Amino acid sequence: MSYIMLENLKKLINGPRDGALLRFGLANEYLHLQQWPDAVREARAALDFQPDYSAAWKLLGKALQESGELAQSLQAYRDGIAVAEAKGDRQAVKEMTVFARRIEKRLAATGDDALS
Repeated sequence: MSYIMLENLKKLINGPRDGALLRFGLANEYLHLQQWPDAVREARAALDFQPDYSAAWKLLGKALQESGELAQSLQAYRDGIAVAEAKGDRQAVKEMTVFARRIEKRLAATGDDALS
């Protein structure tokens, strides 16, 4: 089912309906299909359209985390937290804070403190 949805969404790229919501939908479908690089690309495209899209920051962080890019994931969550705080999106702040802390603990356990 996701492949059909994905193909339908891809047909809308570069058309009049292209935008943050379309790219977020694509990123979400790629995430469900475990196609991490594509999910990352489309989440970033959503943010290019709308930099204050809290859900896209959260999805970007998750896609990066799933692809093993923990430091980049942590940075995406941190950036997303700042955006969500500025918007007053408290639920997104709470969720991304939890995810960021988990990554910080993982990085600390491995001795990787690149973003401290």
